[in-house]
Amino acid sequence: MRFFSGTSARARRTRFAAYRPAPQRTRKPNNKRLTWSALQGRHCGVTYSIAEAAESTALTPDTLRYYERDGLMLRPVGRSATGHRRYTDADLTWITLLNCLRGTGMPIRDVRRYAELVRAGDGTEQDRLDLLRTHRRHVLAQLAEVQEHLGAIDRKIGIYTEKLAGLDLERTPSA
Repeated sequence: MRFFSGTSARARRTRFAAYRPAPQRTRKPNNKRLTWSALQGRHCGVTYSIAEAAESTALTPDTLRYYERDGLMLRPVGRSATGHRRYTDADLTWITLLNCLRGTGMPIRDVRRYAELVRAGDGTEQDRLDLLRTHRRHVLAQLAEVQEHLGAIDRKIGIYTEKLAGLDLERTPSA
């Protein structure tokens, strides 16, 4: 190997790095997601780092910080002695509800309003109920629209299926 004489292994790796494909990063499946029912059975006093909370809620740490900064959390997230965020089971339960509300298209301003009402405590139940019922009507309207679009897609699939079945009959030789 005359070509490589006098060069170190590191130099060779660096020199030819441009010719190697970049390693593909794959995300590990998140099997540690906490569901609403699973959170109900958790022991009190257990806290989670922001990375653990992000993994269990399927959100990024930046999103969790945003929720806290934007006033969507029920109470300030606790901190460790070193100042790192420590999420409780109650925090994760609330974040799971926020995921449900956001996943169904509730605007941030309505989520913020809902959080304000919950923080206000007793006496705001009617306002909370009104807000959730309004959102539910919106979700049902969206669902009806999606069902309508799905029906159109199904009709197109039917048309193409029939057309292809007709072509198969024409191509089959008669005896």
